[in-house]
Amino acid sequence: MEYSLILSLQQRKINLFRGGRLIKSYPVAIGKASTPTPKGTFSIESKTPNPGGLYGNMWLGLSKPRYGIHGTNDPQSIGKMISKGCIRMYNEDVLELSRIIPIGTTITIR
Repeated sequence: MEYSLILSLQQRKINLFRGGRLIKSYPVAIGKASTPTPKGTFSIESKTPNPGGLYGNMWLGLSKPRYGIHGTNDPQSIGKMISKGCIRMYNEDVLELSRIIPIGTTITIR
């Protein structure tokens, strides 16, 4: 069965689906008003463990260049509009997600 992700900017949550069925929701931080998270449908193009710095312990690169889903060294930022457009997750959540979804998984941001 195929995995997919839907990010609700309003709820600040990524919902993980398998075969169209919701399996898990994760809280996230999104882009601030001056640097918003882009809307649309993209795919996960890369997985980079331990990218360092602000990116926590995992980077999931999107098909939109320079944007991704990543961990954070500032867990208090989760739930806020604070990033430069990327999607931040708790480190343990992005690690879990990276183990579940394959490269090519679609993410719809709305």
